[in-house]
Amino acid sequence: MIDRKEFAEELVLRENVREAIKVVLTKREKTKLVEKQQESELRDIIRSLLPESSAVASVAKHDSTGINALEDLLRNTNILSTLETGYKSLTTNLQQRESYRNHILTAVEKSLAPEESRKEAGEDEELGAVVNEDLEEDIDINVDSPEDDPAFISVEDEEEEEADPKDSFAIAGEDKTGRNRAFTDFNDIEKNILTAYDDLDNPADTAMFEEYLLKNLALYFDKFESELQTNVPEPAAAAAAVADANLSDDELDDSDVAPLELQEVISLLDIDDIIENLL
Repeated sequence: MIDRKEFAEELVLRENVREAIKVVLTKREKTKLVEKQQESELRDIIRSLLPESSAVASVAKHDSTGINALEDLLRNTNILSTLETGYKSLTTNLQQRESYRNHILTAVEKSLAPEESRKEAGEDEELGAVVNEDLEEDIDINVDSPEDDPAFISVEDEEEEEADPKDSFAIAGEDKTGRNRAFTDFNDIEKNILTAYDDLDNPADTAMFEEYLLKNLALYFDKFESELQTNVPEPAAAAAAVADANLSDDELDDSDVAPLELQEVISLLDIDDIIENLL
C-alpha cells in the first residue's frame, strides 16, 4: 500500500508544478502581445513618415485600368460586405447558398451585357441619331391614334397584372430562398458595378473588368463557404481521453495509482525561469 501522506504530497507538488507552468506561459503570451502591438505602432509611424509620392505610387498597382477600377470597386463599396452578409445568412442548407451564388454571378453577367453592347455600338447610335433628326425636319407625320378619339370603343382585355420581377431574375431549378435574397442584394449593389463599368471606354479595360469581377466574386463565395465550415472533427487523442474516476480508500493501492514521474517532468522545465516569474 502506498503511504497516504506521501501520495498527498506528490499530488500537491504536481499541482504546484502545473500552476507554475501556467504562470510562465501566461506571461510569455502577454509579452508576445506587447511585442506585436509595438510592431504595429512602429509600422504606422513608418507609414506616416513616407513621402506623399510613395502613397500616390501605391494606388496604381496594375497594368490594366480595368483591373484598377475593379480593385477600387471591391475595396471602397459595399459589394463584398453585402454579398458576405447575404451568403452567410443562408444556413439551412447548401442549396440555398449555391442558388444565391449562381443568381448573383448570372445577374452580374446579364447586367453588364447590354452596357457592353451599348459601348460597342455607341458610334453607330450617334450617327443614327443625326440622320433621324434630319428626317424629322423634312417629314411631318400624323401621330394621332384612333384610341385617342372619344368615340372609340376598346374591346381588348384589360392589362394583365404586372409580372413579378423575381420571376425574370430566377434561374430554373434553383432554390427560391437563395434567389430572393440574391435579388434583394443585387439591387443594392448593381448601381455601383455599372457606375465603375461605365467609367471605362477602352474595350480591353471593359473586358478585363468583367472577366475578373466574375472570377473574384466566385473566389469570395468560396472563401465565405470555407468560413462557414466550423464543424472541425475532434482530435483522436481527445476523443479517446477518459476522465479520472474518484478513487475510494480501498482502491488506493500500488496497482491502481499511475506513476507520477515528477523527475521526468521537472527535467524538462527551466526551474530558474519558473522561480523568477513566481517571485
